[in-house]
Amino acid sequence: MDREVQARLTWVKLFLETKDASLVCRRCGVSRPTLRKWAGRFKREGLEGLCSRSRRPTHSPATKVFGEQENWILALRKERKLGARRIQIELRRIHDCHLSLATIHKTLARSHAKPLQPLRRKKIYKRYSRPIPGERVQMDTCKIGPDLYQYTAIDDCTRYRVLGLYPERDAASTLLFLERVVEEMPFPVQRVQTDRGREFFAEKVQQCLMEWGIKFRPIKPGSPHLNGKVERSQKTDLQEFYPTVDLTSKELETRLDEWQHYYNWYRPHGSLNGKTPMDRFFEWIEKTPFSDQVDRAYDPTKERIQEANYRLDLELTRIEKLKRSM
Repeated sequence: MDREVQARLTWVKLFLETKDASLVCRRCGVSRPTLRKWAGRFKREGLEGLCSRSRRPTHSPATKVFGEQENWILALRKERKLGARRIQIELRRIHDCHLSLATIHKTLARSHAKPLQPLRRKKIYKRYSRPIPGERVQMDTCKIGPDLYQYTAIDDCTRYRVLGLYPERDAASTLLFLERVVEEMPFPVQRVQTDRGREFFAEKVQQCLMEWGIKFRPIKPGSPHLNGKVERSQKTDLQEFYPTVDLTSKELETRLDEWQHYYNWYRPHGSLNGKTPMDRFFEWIEKTPFSDQVDRAYDPTKERIQEANYRLDLELTRIEKLKRSM
């Protein structure tokens, strides 16, 4: 028996013997409400009633996270290694559950969730952003599964994206995707920037870009940071979208279209200070040129069929300059 229980038992026994609450309170130094409380508990429950009880409330009307919501948060952290902000976005998208970042942080801390390892970059590159929508569109491909490739196009200024799934990573798929990009982008595309993938360097692909008045500007080999926006956006797809779908489902393309719409219209973007790509586009809509203005500014004499081999392409460029100077 601990000291607190022993002291309370002494008060109660003295009160039961004397029947004088004033005497017990003066001698033991306790208040009348305290004496009545412990005496009543002793009568109802015996010696167990004199033990201390938790003061935690049995009902919390302000509670925001219950068992189901807590399981969602912990599952997103454990299975997909998401931070609090991405957990917030996924809860809103998948479960239509709106929680603040502070509430998610508290839930993770209360559950002793393992913290994420910080990303360590070997080299810090200077980020850039074109000031006009459509002035530069980064494009890349990513293998999702067997005979399943995702084509991604993202606008450098607004982060507006167009996505497509194709069974092959070849010139035919690239042409189909380019048609989709030109059709779905809410502004005229002036320039396409890609890596040195063979699917982008096919002659018919480059000729198609010339016919549409779009500049083709591939990046140097070994410089993926120049295409950083499309690389990071594909990583977002692999973390936030594909874990939630079945790759063998016939509705996969429909789900991807829904994800594209959600990304462009509703998903807050960290590099845009929490705004969506469409919010950014509406901010710059007055500076966005029309298609006829882009067509007039396009100079076909400055365009040529480029080679995927970077060194060969540089040598051909040097020879052309020599011919022009002669």
